[in-house]
Amino acid sequence: SQSKMKASLVFLATFATRSAAFAPASTTVFSRNMSTNAVPLANGAMSFDRVCREWRCKYSGDKATSESLEEISKLVDEYLPQIKAASKDATVNRLICGGCLDFKLMTTVPLDDFGPWEEGGHAPEAEFLEKLKKIEGVSQVETQTITNMIL
Repeated sequence: SQSKMKASLVFLATFATRSAAFAPASTTVFSRNMSTNAVPLANGAMSFDRVCREWRCKYSGDKATSESLEEISKLVDEYLPQIKAASKDATVNRLICGGCLDFKLMTTVPLDDFGPWEEGGHAPEAEFLEKLKKIEGVSQVETQTITNMIL
């Protein structure tokens, strides 16, 4: 819950300020484009404050005439309003590679919204993927959670 998180942060902040005098000086240099709630990576050289859930698969046929890709498009249209409901700040990107026959749908939300969305099973992920797997010509249906930052 949010009250537990706030209490934990207050405790952590109190502990950090009291123990700072005894800690060695930090050598971490944070990136100038890191937001205040960002999570640092790579010794502070990178950070993230947005998390992406990727749904991907292989489709069959030529990208210009693929029936499986056409059916995937209809499925995306059907679920897009529900997908965007993950967060008021959600961004949804569609990626298609005609050479390797990849289809990817990437939904990126702010870090603060990711936890609740994840707890809800990344809705409507299960239903969407179940229908995706039933499309003739679709294979290798997979998911991945990754950070996704605009630079």
